[in-house]
Amino acid sequence: MSIAAAVEAYTGEKFGSEGTLTALRLVADAVQAVEQITNTGLTLSVLEDQLLAQRWAESAFNRDSLFAYSAVGCTDLDTVPLAGDATAGQLKRILSDVAALATKCNIPVMARVLPIAGKKAGDATSFKSTYLFDTMI
Repeated sequence: MSIAAAVEAYTGEKFGSEGTLTALRLVADAVQAVEQITNTGLTLSVLEDQLLAQRWAESAFNRDSLFAYSAVGCTDLDTVPLAGDATAGQLKRILSDVAALATKCNIPVMARVLPIAGKKAGDATSFKSTYLFDTMI
């Protein structure tokens, strides 16, 4: 099941709406209790979860939202689309934020950000993959 679908079932609202942070924290706590580990194992894979990709395209949430959600559940930032002209400075600042989360949570936090060649903010992706869902940059 999609993590976005689970959050929406709990809150009754779109992923990214009020209550998303709380729902993700509850899921993280439940996973941690069951798995008895410090890393919750939650990953918000924007391009690999069809509903997350749809909500991203609708601007229901953004990269800053992902960082906030990560802070409560120490979740990974996964398959986050970026404009192809993202600068080294932008990538450095994003990864610095990820490092800050990892330090705060005292666990490894993964980040797979994907600059999409030839695409700019507002463009649609056009993957030819059964594993990635299209969304907006």
